[in-house]
Amino acid sequence: MQSQDVAPRHAPHSAKGPGPVVDVEQAEAALVEHYPRLVRLAYLVLPPGLGRGRRVLTAHALTQRALPRGRASAAAIPAQSTGRDTDPGYAFVRLQVVRSALKATRTRGRGMWRLPPLLPQVWGLRLFPRSGGADELALDQRLATLSGPARAAYVLRGLERLADGDVHQLLAAAGAEDPDEALLEADDVPAHHGLLASPEFDPCSLQARPTDLMRRRQHTKAALAAATALAVCGALVVLPGGGWGPDGAAAPAYAQNPAAEAALDPGRLTRVAPTAWKTSARADFSVWPARGPLTGDTALLRRALAVWARPGETVRVSATPGTQTGGPAGPPQLLYAGDVDNARVVILYDGLRIARYAEPKDGTQGAALDLARADGATGVGASALVLGRADGNVRYLTAPWVKAAAERDLTKPGAGAMDLGLTDGVTGPLAGPAMQPGACTSWNVLQLTDASGTQLTTDLGELVPAHLTTGRPGKPHEANGAEALRTWAPFACSLSAERAAGIRSVNAWAFADQTLPEDGGTARWVCTRAETWRGDGTAALAQFHTPGGRYGAVAARATDVTACGARDPHVLAGVLWKSHAGTWYLLAAGGRDTASIRTTGGVTAAGRGSTLAVPAKQGTQAQLSGTLDDGSALHGLR
Repeated sequence: MQSQDVAPRHAPHSAKGPGPVVDVEQAEAALVEHYPRLVRLAYLVLPPGLGRGRRVLTAHALTQRALPRGRASAAAIPAQSTGRDTDPGYAFVRLQVVRSALKATRTRGRGMWRLPPLLPQVWGLRLFPRSGGADELALDQRLATLSGPARAAYVLRGLERLADGDVHQLLAAAGAEDPDEALLEADDVPAHHGLLASPEFDPCSLQARPTDLMRRRQHTKAALAAATALAVCGALVVLPGGGWGPDGAAAPAYAQNPAAEAALDPGRLTRVAPTAWKTSARADFSVWPARGPLTGDTALLRRALAVWARPGETVRVSATPGTQTGGPAGPPQLLYAGDVDNARVVILYDGLRIARYAEPKDGTQGAALDLARADGATGVGASALVLGRADGNVRYLTAPWVKAAAERDLTKPGAGAMDLGLTDGVTGPLAGPAMQPGACTSWNVLQLTDASGTQLTTDLGELVPAHLTTGRPGKPHEANGAEALRTWAPFACSLSAERAAGIRSVNAWAFADQTLPEDGGTARWVCTRAETWRGDGTAALAQFHTPGGRYGAVAARATDVTACGARDPHVLAGVLWKSHAGTWYLLAAGGRDTASIRTTGGVTAAGRGSTLAVPAKQGTQAQLSGTLDDGSALHGLR
C-alpha cells in the first residue's frame, strides 16, 4: 500500500531533491515491462494533427528512444497506488516520453519538426488503432483543442492517476513553460479518464491497411514486366515438355476452385438442428443451432461470407492476438443472423474461429468484421458470445443449454444479480465494464445459469467473454459463492489490464493472509492469472489488499511464466507499505507451503513461515527468494 498524501497544485515536491540514480539496465527493464502504457501515453500527448497512423509510429519511436545513455537521475515523483512509480526506472522513462512528446508538439508548431531517424518503418501498410465509440471520438476531439502541456496534464491525471502537484512537477521537469496554465486548461475537458484505456488510444493493438498502392504500382511497373519476361524465359529453358513449377499442382493465385467457392455459398452453410445439443456428447459451439430472424436472408449471408474472405478497404477488421484473419477453408457454421441495435449481425463458426460480421441497417458504409479464436472452447467457454456493443451496453448470444442470464456487479459481493432475460438465446443489454468513464466504480459481469449451476464471465473487449474462477491453481472453482465473490471484489477493476489480449479465463487465488505491523489489521494477498486462447501471453498479477481498502494494489506482474498456474501452484511477492504512524515496511508473502522468505538488496532480512515484515525506507528496492516445505527454491514474481 502506498502513501495517500496529495500535494497542492502549485506546490510541487521540490524538497525531495533530484531523485535516485537510474542506470540503463534499470530503465530498460521498466520500459520493457510498461511499454504498452508508455506508448499509449506518448500517443495521447502527441498532436492529433499528425493523423492516427503517423501518431502511432511516432509514439513507438519516442518511447524506444527514452533510455538514458548512461546513469541518470530519476524524477522524484511520490509513490502512487499503482506501484509503478516506486520504480525510479519507470519514473525516468515516463519523464523522457513526456518531454519528447512535448518537444515534438512545440517544434511541429514552428514547422521544423522531423521524426527521429530510428522511426519504425512499415512499407506498404498504414497502421492505426481500432476505432472506438462516440465517447472516445468526442474525447479525442476535445483533446485536440488543448495545447501540448494541457493535453499531457489531462493524460497524466487520468492514465497515471497523478495528483495535480505531481503533474505540475513532472511537466516542469519535462520543459513545459507554464504548468499552472496547462492544469487550468485541462480542467476545461470533462474528466472521462476511463476512456483513456480504450482501444481507440492503444497504439500497440493495431489494424493494417494498404497505402500508396498507385504510386508503388507506377514505380514498379517496368521492373515487374522485366521480371515476368525473365520468369517466362527461365521456365521455357528449365521446364521443357511441361514439367513441374515451383508450386507443383497448386492453382494460380486467386484462381477459382471448388473449396473456395463452397466457402462463399450461403446455401452450403452448416445449420445444426435445434435439439442437437441435448443428445451430443460435446458442449461447444459445434452444437449451437442457427438463431435469429435473418437466417434466411441469403443476400446478407452472402455479404458476410464475402467480407470474411476478402474484406475491402472500408471494412473495420479486428482480431484477437494469435487469430488468423483469412477466410474459412470451407462452408462455416451459422450461429446467428439478425438485427442487433442499429446493425445487422451475422455470427459464423469454422471450428477454430468465431467471426462476427456487422453492417449498418441504413445501408451506409462502415461494415465491421471481428474474429476471435475459439479452438478447444467447451462448457462455460462456449456458453456466450458478444452480439453487439452500443451506448456502453453489451448484448450476448447464449448457448442453447443456458437457462438464465443475469447482470452482477463484481465490486459489490453483497449485491444481488439482476435478471437480463433471454429471447431466443439473446440477452437484454448489460452495462459493459469497459466503457465506463472516469474512475472504476463498478465492474458488471455476466452470470449464466445452466443445469450444472451458475458461472461468471466478463467482457474484455472481445467476442468470447472470459471465464472467471477462484481457488488454488489446478483446482479452481466457479466464482459464484459468497467467499469467491468477496475474493474478487477488490481486484475486479484490475481486469481492465487484460482487455483485447485474447484472454480465455482469469483465476483469483487468495494465497496468503498477513497480519500487518503496528496493529494494522490483516491484509490479503491474491494472485490473478489470465490464460489466453493461444497459450502464450499469460499474465500473473500478485495483488495486495489492506483491511478497509476498496481496491487492491498490484505488487508484481509477470507474463509468460508458470507461477500461480496449474504447472507451478506457488507464488512469492512483496510490497512497500506505510503504517498509520508513518513507518515504512517491506511486506512479503508466499503460499501456505512456503517454509521461509529472504530479502536482499535494499533490505536484508530472513524469516520462517509464509510471510515476512521488516522495516524499510520509502523507495527501497529488494529481491525476494524463499524455500518451499519440500526444500525447493522459490523466487519472487517479477
